[in-house]
Amino acid sequence: MNRISNTFQKVRGIDEKILSIFVTAGYPHLESAPELVWQLEESGADLIEIGMPFSDPIADGPTIQHSSKTALENGMNLNLALKQIQTIRQKSEIPIILMGYLNPLLKYGFDRFIKDAAEAGVDGLIIPDLLPEEFQTIDPEFNGSKLGMNFLISPNTPSARIKKIDAVTSDFIYCVSVTGVTGRRSGVSHGLIDFLQSIQSVVTHPLLVGFGISNPEDANEIGRNADGVIVGSAIIDLITKSRGNQDMLSSIGQFVQRLKLALKGD
Repeated sequence: MNRISNTFQKVRGIDEKILSIFVTAGYPHLESAPELVWQLEESGADLIEIGMPFSDPIADGPTIQHSSKTALENGMNLNLALKQIQTIRQKSEIPIILMGYLNPLLKYGFDRFIKDAAEAGVDGLIIPDLLPEEFQTIDPEFNGSKLGMNFLISPNTPSARIKKIDAVTSDFIYCVSVTGVTGRRSGVSHGLIDFLQSIQSVVTHPLLVGFGISNPEDANEIGRNADGVIVGSAIIDLITKSRGNQDMLSSIGQFVQRLKLALKGD
């Protein structure tokens, strides 16, 4: 059983829901990731998603686009991101999922990336522009690794395709809460709860819901209808707002603690 499966089992065992936090490698500073991840884990995060910055992040809204642009300007790249994950692993066993786009991985060399990511301590991948059909063409190489591949669905994904995605995903399904890009939103999107309830019998993997979750109240409502939530833009906004302040890590930690508390049930 890998770190991700262990964590789902542990959190379910204490009747809580998963809190996954997204940060961008290289933001706000080139060497920020290790300290951020350690703080997030200490504050209650169960999973960590580390974004690999890319100049054309088609699934991301302005907030994460800005963090990716800044990270690239800071000098972040795949090699450095993997080295920072090795540093994180010196103090932490929290599951780490890399989220990024296909082109940089193909340029790096997909097989080489799979090998290097696993050796660095990565547990899984999310690649929004990798279709399940394309994944099946590289699946033989991927199956030999320790990494899990996790695919996305949205409220307009047909049931038949959700079953297909469920069949090829490894650890969890990333359920996009809206038909749009990442970014903070106010309130739970119309129809999301009905959609989550309607697919409970369709999927066999846990459901983590992301895109737009920005406060504990929304996390609680969504968490009651899924296995957990993913919070990204709200964290990036807080990092941006607190950038340069000595209490940046403390502010982030307090926000994560409130999110996690909201996922501990009513």
